[in-house]
Amino acid sequence: MSQIKILLVDDHAVVRMGFKMLIEAEADIKVIGEAESGEVAVKLFQELKPDIIVMDITMPGIGGLEAIDRIMAKDKNTKILVLSAHEDSVHPKRVLNAGAMGYLTKRSAAEELIKAIKSIYQGKRYLEPNIAQQMAITQLSGETNPVEILSDREFEVFMALAKGKSTNEIADTLCLSPRTVGTHLYNIKQKLNANNSAEIALIAIRCGLIDP
Repeated sequence: MSQIKILLVDDHAVVRMGFKMLIEAEADIKVIGEAESGEVAVKLFQELKPDIIVMDITMPGIGGLEAIDRIMAKDKNTKILVLSAHEDSVHPKRVLNAGAMGYLTKRSAAEELIKAIKSIYQGKRYLEPNIAQQMAITQLSGETNPVEILSDREFEVFMALAKGKSTNEIADTLCLSPRTVGTHLYNIKQKLNANNSAEIALIAIRCGLIDP
């Protein structure tokens, strides 16, 4: 029987170890590579040709959203399952729009991960039920989320700002120059009609992206 080959991407080694043990408890699934950043994920994806990439999106460097964009640009048929700590409806919508086939929160991963991997391997999308419900409710209510107009990179900078990070800290984390972060910050303020970091944090709270 052929094994499903997995590339596991998370910046925490302990988290990767936990998920690897969970995955390899199944005889027909194998982790063939691990990456601690989006940059390494893009490189290993090209070298190892995994069946599925299981990836976190909040990571240093280019981050998960940018990594998805780069991987999909190289092969639009790549199967990606996002495994994230974010439990809002904005992150799943972004990763699905970027081309990922599934979204799971880390909280539910123990119960859902294997089922998600097998569904995606068969070409089916997989959304954790709670997340799918949230997204459906948002869609039915006709609410548009203000942060949807941000680009993926702007969204990552927005999230870091909302969590109280300084321009220099964001530059270090995302491997950007402070000037580039400043440009993103200017664009974010213009698009969201926000004057300062406090107003950016308020928008993030209202959107359910961070806890008050």
